Amino acid sequence: MSAKIKNIIFDLGGVILDIDENIVYKELEKMGINTSELARSKEFMDIFSKFDIGVYTAPTFRKRMKTLLGQEKMTDQKFDAIWNSMLLDIPRERIEAIEKVKKHYKIFLMSNSNVIHYDLYVRDLQLRFGYNEFDELFNKSYFSFAEHLEKPDPRFFELILDHEGLLPEETLFIDDTAENIKVAKSLGINTYHIRRDELVRNLFVNGVLKEGVV
Repeated sequence: MSAKIKNIIFDLGGVILDIDENIVYKELEKMGINTSELARSKEFMDIFSKFDIGVYTAPTFRKRMKTLLGQEKMTDQKFDAIWNSMLLDIPRERIEAIEKVKKHYKIFLMSNSNVIHYDLYVRDLQLRFGYNEFDELFNKSYFSFAEHLEKPDPRFFELILDHEGLLPEETLFIDDTAENIKVAKSLGINTYHIRRDELVRNLFVNGVLKEGVV
């Protein structure tokens, strides 16, 4: 089955980029904010989602979120530092693995992300690895804030398949979220549900998918 794969769509956070969302909550808890209540808040999720799909600009997102948190006087710099604290690292060996994979497959990035996060990890990509954009590392990168769609919306998957002329049966989607995997499967896309403690490079040998991955 692995031999039939010609295209690979990678998730970013939890697959290429190490992340820990709990760090943000811990930082907010230091400020006396009830993060358990916040995580259940419909308003919080609505603001977050609208920012991820590019409905809200960064200034609007900051203003609405600071108001929700009762932190209207917080500087934008401090807010961004807290918001970005969940972004940890892109290990060099992961970039090297992706470079090898690109020699054998058409590769794409599909990420639910926002412009505040994007600015930080693109700067990291530039300074540490010499890539100006993710489009230079991948054949094409797709970000939710730019496409105004987010996983697990099937339209996001369909957009990539259509724009790139990909056949689902020849495409592998690697993601760490069960709901995203479920939707991809429903569209006929091959999937690999990777755990946070797995290393994506271990799915390949010299850039080629191991037998049994698909």
